[in-house]
Amino acid sequence: MFGNLWTLCLFLCFSMVEARIWAWMLNMPHSPPKEGTKALRENTLTAKPITAVCDHDRACGRGFSCDRHFGLCVPLRGEGHYCRRDAQCVRGLSCMFGKCHRSIPNGQEGARCKVDRDCGASMCCARHHGEQVCKTRLLRGESCYVPDGGLAFSINQICPCDEGLLCRGNSAPHRRERDFIYHPELPNWTCQIPKA
Repeated sequence: MFGNLWTLCLFLCFSMVEARIWAWMLNMPHSPPKEGTKALRENTLTAKPITAVCDHDRACGRGFSCDRHFGLCVPLRGEGHYCRRDAQCVRGLSCMFGKCHRSIPNGQEGARCKVDRDCGASMCCARHHGEQVCKTRLLRGESCYVPDGGLAFSINQICPCDEGLLCRGNSAPHRRERDFIYHPELPNWTCQIPKA
């Protein structure tokens, strides 16, 4: 009996920890904000009842979009409200990082992109919280260390060094300690002028 209770408590504890870790990694709140329930109550009083069934936005009419997950028409969302795609936000806003934000003109820092040429001069197209956006290239002395792979590499990326600079490291050599490679700290990689 005691073993089953202990197993249940352990399972619940790990589930909550795992949920918080995933929420932190995806940069989304684990639970709705405190004012979320108040805002939801106010919206339900002023907005039309959400009853129309849909499978695309055109079925919902002006001021509404189709929540494809639930198959219901929902009111368009304003700045700072949660969203899953651009069509759920009011005109002039884009759905980025799970919230409606003001749209950034093409080519500027923070604007969406697919390839480097979509961005302005001294910029590249790199992931930020999983979304591809224009970022500035790194300047002299800025850290340019990039992990070999993993989640941190695939969700958040940095641009390479600006033109004429190379990414160089100043790290101490590795030393062996009981069959494991020991790293006293991450290498200090920075953008530097190449030596002639």
